[in-house]
Amino acid sequence: MKFNKIGQVSLVSAIALILASAFTACNPVDIDYLFVAGNKQNPGQIQTFVVDRESGALSTRGAAVSSGGVMPVALVTTPNYSHLFAANQGDSSIVEFTISGSGTLTLAKSVTLSSEGNTPVSLAVNNAGTLLYVLNAYQPNCSKAVTGASSCNGGALAVFPIGADGSLGTPVANGSLAYWPIGVNPTQVNALSTGAAVFITSYDPGASQGYVYGFSATSAGALTPVPAVSAGVKPVALASDPTGRFVYVTDFAQNQMIAYTVLSGSQLKPLINGPFRTGNQPSSIQVDARGKYIYVSNQLDNSVSAYSIDLSTGTPSAAVNATGSGTNSTGTQPVSLLIDPGFARFVYTANFLDNSVSGFQLNASTGTLSSTLSGPYPTVGQPSALASVPHGNHSIQVNQP
Repeated sequence: MKFNKIGQVSLVSAIALILASAFTACNPVDIDYLFVAGNKQNPGQIQTFVVDRESGALSTRGAAVSSGGVMPVALVTTPNYSHLFAANQGDSSIVEFTISGSGTLTLAKSVTLSSEGNTPVSLAVNNAGTLLYVLNAYQPNCSKAVTGASSCNGGALAVFPIGADGSLGTPVANGSLAYWPIGVNPTQVNALSTGAAVFITSYDPGASQGYVYGFSATSAGALTPVPAVSAGVKPVALASDPTGRFVYVTDFAQNQMIAYTVLSGSQLKPLINGPFRTGNQPSSIQVDARGKYIYVSNQLDNSVSAYSIDLSTGTPSAAVNATGSGTNSTGTQPVSLLIDPGFARFVYTANFLDNSVSGFQLNASTGTLSSTLSGPYPTVGQPSALASVPHGNHSIQVNQP
């Protein structure tokens, strides 16, 4: 028997829900470890929380550890959840940590960026766990964004091979360069679940124009540029669905979400019925592991908006919460959002200005959110990024886009 893509997604969703129920009935109390990077201190800090499997409530696990550098802005785990990578913007370092079964982080290696560009802003790992994409604000020997005829006319995307032991190898070469040039003010990188493409958001404030830069990708990390597409005025975040068919971008300046279909050759085509309204200053976006729901944090509104996805067209439509509103309140200035990677049962935001994490339970049938117990949860100063790993051996594990 053969299934089309929509049927496959539905089947995966059903299996995930069944296994989630089984997991809840017969496993230990904690299911996840949540890592929170804070950049107020020097060096930066990473704090570990334990997630309660029933309620999603957080409790701290030990003391915070050093991020291995200055001003951590991004965290990402490998798909097997054995390693965590942190990007420290202040000293242009990428730090690798091992993750123990009890959630303990141990610094394994630190790489200072140079020929790959500098001032990292975002990280992504491919679903095979073999490549780390490092998005840098500036190209080598540059410290500001300059447009026009200049040697400093954009950002840089570097690709690091990841060894079987989680260690980083020599960056993949782009001819004589150790990076791929992109536009000015890059904001986030996302790797499709298929491994076939990588996308980057970027914006030019002088032209009041945002873009999504795309690359088709090989398993070895070689990239081939595809034509960029427009993306509002100030795109700051993007995510893709688990099937690799749709890409979603938040426009911080125009309070909207732009949706695209991924065409052959890794080119993007905007959905004709978009863009879609968000809250004020949408700062982060995630698609759940079933590909059914989208969540957007709204920085100015201190809220999270929920959307359901039409599986055939990729079109998002708003989902209301338990009180009938389309948004859910967070702490002050949510800058990062995460859906737990085990069974997509919980959603968390890092709230930069009030040093906290807000937690929500995700209703798998409706996509609506309800606040977890005793939140928001105090964190290290100025939390800027989130990552999570499941506790124990889950039967289904879907890496976040």
